[in-house]
Amino acid sequence: MSLKKLFGNNITPSCEYCRYCVKKKGSTMICRYGLPSADQVCKKYVYDPLKREPKVLPAMPRFTADDFKL
Repeated sequence: MSLKKLFGNNITPSCEYCRYCVKKKGSTMICRYGLPSADQVCKKYVYDPLKREPKVLPAMPRFTADDFKL
């Protein structure tokens, strides 16, 4: 039995999704183990799926009664 991860199996490591990184105002991040950088990930990286922000869904189109007539 294979397990499928919540957001797929091909997630690129990013400090933004790390268990030990805290996001402050703007794009500033603070890590327990040092200063995170955008281009590399430290050895202590642990993926936390709850830190991902869902994408905004597009607005539903407005339907009229004429749309449902045959």
